[in-house]
Amino acid sequence: MSRRSDLDRLYDLLDRLEANVGGKQLLKDCTGYMDWPERGVYFFFAGDETRYPTDQLRLTRIGTHAVSTGSGTSLWNRLRTHRGANSGTYEDGGNHRGSVFRKRVGEAMIERDGLHGEYPHWGEGSSAGRERRLNELELERVVSDYLRGLPFLWVNVDDEPSPESDRAYIERNTIALVSNYAKESIDGRDDGWLGNASASEAIRQSGLWNVNHVEEEYDPTFLDRLEAAVEETTPP
Repeated sequence: MSRRSDLDRLYDLLDRLEANVGGKQLLKDCTGYMDWPERGVYFFFAGDETRYPTDQLRLTRIGTHAVSTGSGTSLWNRLRTHRGANSGTYEDGGNHRGSVFRKRVGEAMIERDGLHGEYPHWGEGSSAGRERRLNELELERVVSDYLRGLPFLWVNVDDEPSPESDRAYIERNTIALVSNYAKESIDGRDDGWLGNASASEAIRQSGLWNVNHVEEEYDPTFLDRLEAAVEETTPP
């Protein structure tokens, strides 16, 4: 099978997943009270880009969580970190040092809009004090607004945390399949995609908000495991 055929199968599986769960969600509408699976893989889509000549929204980031042995991070905890804070000191902002997705989106905004002077410490370190976080709050809010408007789906894959977990396997191979990095460009991004402003060559060339696994080859049999996960996933 060709990569294009495997991509078509992937998107068809995601269409089936969307039907199973009753439609794509937006982070701005999600809460921890929804019936999230403990563990899974998530798929974010561009809200305004489709695969020619279909009406299927194009994938823009694939991710999972708890791939380190012993990790207790849940699917919702990871999604909530991407969403950012709904209340409190950093309301409508977030913590990009706890979310690589937020960090990468913010970096691209800094590059696109020439904001290096306003946010010289963006992405530095794994934590930051109150003053620095307040200084970065305006951009964190812009990042939140962007991420909360991206449609997404998820599959229930509730295996034990491990680098060899099915979740890691599905994530890694989905990224490798969709990525255009050093490959024939299929479903290339629109010129206006924010990621085109990223300083990361991996993001610009892959067409994804991912940097890990974008240069790898994929194992086509992962689609069988994903199909099984799609059938096991129910609405939240």
